[in-house]
Amino acid sequence: MSKILILTNSAEGLYLFRKELLCALRSDGHTLAVSVPDDNYCEKIEALGCRVLVTDFERRGMNPLKDLQLAGKYWSLLHSEQPDWVFAYTIKPNIYGGAVCRLGRVPYICNITGLGTALENPGLLGRVLLVMYRYAVGRARCVFFQNEKNRGFMKEHGIARGRDRLLPGSGVNLTEHAYTEYPSEQGGIVFLAVMRIMRDKGIGEYLEAARAMKKRHDNVAFWLAGAYEEESRGQYEPLIRKLEEDGVIRYLGHVDNVGEVMAQSHVIVHPSYHEGLSNVLLEAAACGRPVLAGSISGCVETFSEGRSGLSFDIKSTDALLGAMERICALSCEERRSMGRAGRAWVEAHFDRELIIEAYRSAIKDRSSY
Repeated sequence: MSKILILTNSAEGLYLFRKELLCALRSDGHTLAVSVPDDNYCEKIEALGCRVLVTDFERRGMNPLKDLQLAGKYWSLLHSEQPDWVFAYTIKPNIYGGAVCRLGRVPYICNITGLGTALENPGLLGRVLLVMYRYAVGRARCVFFQNEKNRGFMKEHGIARGRDRLLPGSGVNLTEHAYTEYPSEQGGIVFLAVMRIMRDKGIGEYLEAARAMKKRHDNVAFWLAGAYEEESRGQYEPLIRKLEEDGVIRYLGHVDNVGEVMAQSHVIVHPSYHEGLSNVLLEAAACGRPVLAGSISGCVETFSEGRSGLSFDIKSTDALLGAMERICALSCEERRSMGRAGRAWVEAHFDRELIIEAYRSAIKDRSSY
């Protein structure tokens, strides 16, 4: 069996969305080591039988000196760990981990979970990132993408041609995220947004829409779950506190068990500007809730338009308001039926077992690449 080194930027994300893969690989007899910045989920990763190699770095922004140091850390890990395979997730592990694996001739697999704002927008930084990606994934045995738009963008720029595979995002654990009965609407319709609180997740539009809807309707409530990104705290924390005081928003903070909160809500709202493939929407559908989401790749794949969810133009409060009004105009039974249709959709297309089998297939025969 193989020694596998996993490079990622978040123990929390790895545990929440890929623990089934880790367990399956361990069950197959592979030895796993995880290089990741320290957070509260490192102990949970260790409890799965993985060694955690704390590797701190800044997830956001580009600092040439610090990023070069990260590449140096990854190079040292290749020599100390001597892995048979390296799996990389998220932008910096893909770029710097992929580059050192290429230099060190270590077989590696990249999972491009999203492009990020800098790469999606034209400009010098975007062009630099394309050059870096082209080198970093140039010798990857397989490059996984989570939506067709991201894959098409990269292939247009000569990246990962012929070695790419499309995954259904991170999938969803259909047992852990079980269907829950649609709750009574006697106390009103509860809208819930689960997000990291930052501009690109559409927090501004959600707060503005909530304020407008509360003025129009007495039977709606708006919940918000998620932690602040530190660079956004100063902008949004005072506003959210004021909206709480005015009875517009109920802010729940960081929530460990999102499913429990979703089970108490009626409609999940996700106004994000860009996604690899939204885990929030997959989990919402799995528990049987209709969704409202931006009409972007990474979101629209997770639901059937008009049957299990409604899409709207991103960066537009009016568009989000329109979607909220449309779903409020439906009957309770129609909203309940949309939730059931969402569950059926993810059962058919997004079972997390599909991701496990894709990785097993990718490492089964090195010669196939």
